[in-house]
Amino acid sequence: MMAAALNETGLRGELLLDEPLSRHTSWRVGGPARRFYRPADRADLVAFLQTLALDEPLLWLGLGSNLLVRDGGFDGTVLAVSGRLNALRLSGPNCLYGEVGVACAHVARLAVRSGGVGLEFLAGIPGTLGGALAMNAGAFGGENLVNVVEVETVDRSGIVRTRPPADFVVAYREVHGPAGEWFLAATLRFEPGDAAGAQQRVRQLLDRRAATQADQPAQRRLDLPQSAGRFCGAADRDGGPQGPDDRGAQVSPKHAKLHRQPRAVRPPPTSRR
Repeated sequence: MMAAALNETGLRGELLLDEPLSRHTSWRVGGPARRFYRPADRADLVAFLQTLALDEPLLWLGLGSNLLVRDGGFDGTVLAVSGRLNALRLSGPNCLYGEVGVACAHVARLAVRSGGVGLEFLAGIPGTLGGALAMNAGAFGGENLVNVVEVETVDRSGIVRTRPPADFVVAYREVHGPAGEWFLAATLRFEPGDAAGAQQRVRQLLDRRAATQADQPAQRRLDLPQSAGRFCGAADRDGGPQGPDDRGAQVSPKHAKLHRQPRAVRPPPTSRR
C-alpha cells in the first residue's frame, strides 16, 4: 500500500496505490487494487470520476461482504463508498433517502423509528444500500427494488441523473440499467404501520441472521446459483457437503452457503488471471 498525493488536484478523499483488497472483504482474500479511492463525500466522488480515463476499469466497493477477489487483484480503480456516501434522512411522507454507502441495517432502523413498515427485511442484508440496489438484494422474504421510488446515478463524466424504477430491468438478484451509470442514492418508500411490531421484526431478523450465519472461527459465504424455487443453501445441505475437510475448513453446520475455517488456515489461491 502506498498513499498518493492529491493536494494539487482539489480532491479531498484518500487515494491508495496497490492496496490489498483482502483488508476490505469478508473473505479476507484478494490481491491489490492498482488504485483504491475513498471519497470524502458525494461531491468529491463525482469530481474524482471526472479525472479518470474513459477506459479505466472501476469496481464499486461497499462493506465487502461476500466479495471474492482473485489473488491477482484488480487492475483498475476501486471506489470505496462505505461510511463515505452515508447520507440518510427522511425525504417526505413515508419516504427516506439514502446514499449508497449506508449500511442496509441503518436504513431499516430509520424506517422503523419513523413509524414505518415494509423495509424491515433490509436488517438481514449484510451490505450497503448500493450493493442492495445493484443486485436487488433480499433477505427473509423481501426484495429491495420493490420499495424504490427513484434512484440517482452517476456516469464517468460525473453527470448525475434521477431515474425511476421503470428505467431498470429487474430479476432475481439482477438489475440491468443504462450502460455506464452507477447508483449514487435512492429514495425508498415505506408504509405507516405498527412501529413496535416493526422494531420487533428487525430484532428477530438480526437474531435470525446471527443464529443462521454467524459462526466462529473465520467464516465466508459461498454465493452459488440458486435453482428455481429452491434456495441453494438447502440444496447444498441436502447434498451432504457439511463437515470438516483435511485442512480443517468445513461447510458451516449452520448454513450450507457458508464455510468456516481456522484463522491459521489460508484459503487456496484464487485465480491470478
